[in-house]
Amino acid sequence: MSVEIEVGFENATKMPRVTEELLLEEKPKGLANPKVKRLLMGGGAVVLATIAGLFVYYHNRETTDDAQVDGHITPLASKVYGRVAQVLLDDNQAVKTGQVLVKIDARDYQAAVDQAKASLALAESEARSAGVDVPRTRENVASGSSSADAQFLGAQADLARAQVTYEQAQTADLAWAQANVEKSRANAELAKADLARYLPLMQKGEISKQQYDAAKANADATASALKADQERLAQAERNVDVAKAQLGAAKARVEQARAGVASAHADIKQVSMRAADAQAKLAKVEQARAALQAAELNLSYTEITAPIDGVATHKQVEPGQIVQAGQGLLVVVPLENVWVTANFKETQLRNMKAGQKAEVKVDTYGKTFSGRVDSIAAATGSLLSLLPPENATGNYVKVVQRIPVKIVLDPIPSRQAVLRPGMNVDATVITN
Repeated sequence: MSVEIEVGFENATKMPRVTEELLLEEKPKGLANPKVKRLLMGGGAVVLATIAGLFVYYHNRETTDDAQVDGHITPLASKVYGRVAQVLLDDNQAVKTGQVLVKIDARDYQAAVDQAKASLALAESEARSAGVDVPRTRENVASGSSSADAQFLGAQADLARAQVTYEQAQTADLAWAQANVEKSRANAELAKADLARYLPLMQKGEISKQQYDAAKANADATASALKADQERLAQAERNVDVAKAQLGAAKARVEQARAGVASAHADIKQVSMRAADAQAKLAKVEQARAALQAAELNLSYTEITAPIDGVATHKQVEPGQIVQAGQGLLVVVPLENVWVTANFKETQLRNMKAGQKAEVKVDTYGKTFSGRVDSIAAATGSLLSLLPPENATGNYVKVVQRIPVKIVLDPIPSRQAVLRPGMNVDATVITN
């Protein structure tokens, strides 16, 4: 660089022009400037450190914003038909386990319980009567059977005696009477013949009248004896008829006694019938008891209670309303037992497993809460949907699927936050 210096304006004409070239040192520019180098090197180090930190922070973290809070939503419905008598809660009210929420008019069901109790009492009475009747019938049948057997044995004995009597009357007694008749007839004929011979002799005076009278008396006596023997023969014949009739009667009594024995043995079946009837009555008792339990159960259904602690919401019941069995009335949600369902892409599950730490940022509060992975679903969300996709040949498009992951949160104080099912959250799982 050349610099021309002029000394004095007045001496300008006198002094010669002196020209000096001063070499001025210029500052370096760009990367040649040490300060710039230092700044660039420092900035590069910061950027590298930041990138390294972000890599270390994010390389083992999987995040998704497709996540929401889930919980056990318990719908309550009526189990019986009836008119709503009372509704003992307001919508979104906290309830405790066993707390009565809705009452249905119970008069019809109470009447059914009373009727079932009366039926049970009647069935028990009939069962007791049948139980007493069985041993009594058994004793009566045993007594009747013994009596019938005894009567049969007696009838058989009478038959044997009648048989002996008939055989004796038909043989010995009748033969003896017939023999006596023949003997008496012979004596009578002999005496009559003697009398006929004595009569001429008496008339001729060859014998005395006394001898003739003796012969006549003998003839009369033998005739009387013959008549008596004939009557005894007739009596013996009548005795044979009587013995025969008695034998027939004895046989009839034997048959009657045999029929009695058969009837008595048949009556033994009555014991089985009575026992079966008693069992049927006991079965009716159990049936009546079951009907009573069912009636009492239906009566208990007229009071709808909270099955768990939580908040009753979505109330759809009012006093005076007629409800049907199975009709939904309200929903109970336990806010202290919630979790997060995070739908991660299938490509994010490579290193994810149960037990890993997780972080959940809730949109409502803008806060992050800690937890852990509880489980990973066995199928993708689309496959478990109401209408799973059916890819036909020619229209298949590969789409990254999402799989639900259940994240259980660490206890959160209610004063800090209350998570409600359905809230949107961002879920992050630390997969190291």
